[in-house]
Amino acid sequence: MEKAKFSPVGKNLFLISWLLGTIILLAFWISESWFFVWLGFYYVVIAVVINMIVFCSELLTFLTDISDKKSHGNSALLILLNIPIAAFYFIIFTNI
Repeated sequence: MEKAKFSPVGKNLFLISWLLGTIILLAFWISESWFFVWLGFYYVVIAVVINMIVFCSELLTFLTDISDKKSHGNSALLILLNIPIAAFYFIIFTNI
């Protein structure tokens, strides 16, 4: 079985987005401070913009570049994985 390939930008953006979101959620869960609620809100707004820009870039590269199509397509899908993760974190946040 072949290992999935990802572009470095898409893979790193996914990891950074996931880690920062997880850290903010855990910090809120531990401290229950409203500071982390506001920080999380602003983080999500900024992360959505950045993720959309990189997603569009990866998708455009996937559709136009024939040399390394698979890695850019996989990266675009990986970035989209942030959506259900954010929804799951929101469900956890509202149940705390």
